Amino acid sequence: MYYYVVVGIALALYVTLTLSLNIITGYGGQPTLGHAAFLGVGAYTAAMLMTRAGVSWWLTFPAAFLTAALLGLVVGGASLRVREDFLAITTMGVGFVVVAVFQYTPWFGGVMGIGGLVPPPGVDKVALLLIATGLAAFTALVSWWLERSWAGIALRALRDDEAAAEAMGADTRRFKLLAFVIGTGLAGLAGPIYAVHLGFVSGPDFGFHFSITLLTMAVFGGLGTIRGAVAGAVILGLAPEVFRFISDYRNLVYGGLLILMMLIRPTGLLGVTSLRLPGLPGRKGGISRAAP
Repeated sequence: MYYYVVVGIALALYVTLTLSLNIITGYGGQPTLGHAAFLGVGAYTAAMLMTRAGVSWWLTFPAAFLTAALLGLVVGGASLRVREDFLAITTMGVGFVVVAVFQYTPWFGGVMGIGGLVPPPGVDKVALLLIATGLAAFTALVSWWLERSWAGIALRALRDDEAAAEAMGADTRRFKLLAFVIGTGLAGLAGPIYAVHLGFVSGPDFGFHFSITLLTMAVFGGLGTIRGAVAGAVILGLAPEVFRFISDYRNLVYGGLLILMMLIRPTGLLGVTSLRLPGLPGRKGGISRAAP
């Protein structure tokens, strides 16, 4: 039972992080390769407040959100100056810097990290699972609201053609910043849960490999959709456990399935166009086509 609860907490955190990344990359079309760093900012904020200031774990959530969102605002400012590949490299660099600061600054525990992080009385693993699941549901609700708001329409226009969106009068600078603030803030919210779930935080845990894992989940499930982000997080989050019986070869099988999936469905398992059937408008080779 304990094993399934622990796996469930991990999956709920994956869903939250993938959905928050989807707001930036899936809706706004802004590539980011350092999203795990914002989880780290939230986790370290909670760890520092709990161990150094004696703050209640519950009160670390708003602090984690604000700290991660503030850093996201700074990174979003970079998106106003650089685009596409250059933005991806910039966000990757930010991730490396954040990890290095945590790992080599004694005030943050240095290479030893920060340990002794325990949830408050009454919050056991089952309660933590419910809280993590609630956060995932909240992130999905925020994504659902954003999809149907004017901001969501502007973000999709920005993603499809930034020059055309600007020509139509959309304030692309404001919406880029909005996507980064919301997406990184939600990632930071998962930090306090992550910290007490493991009982320990360390800089390398939030490095480039973790960020690529989150991006892979979003792309595998289907960028730009809530269902895709959730499906990608759950399927790829469970894959290491499913293939545990072939632990010596599971990375090979895992990678092969990813490649096969992207060859069959390049827009993801449940992407925007993945569920279209032959014969529907807009699908190449279909019976009919959309009017010009």
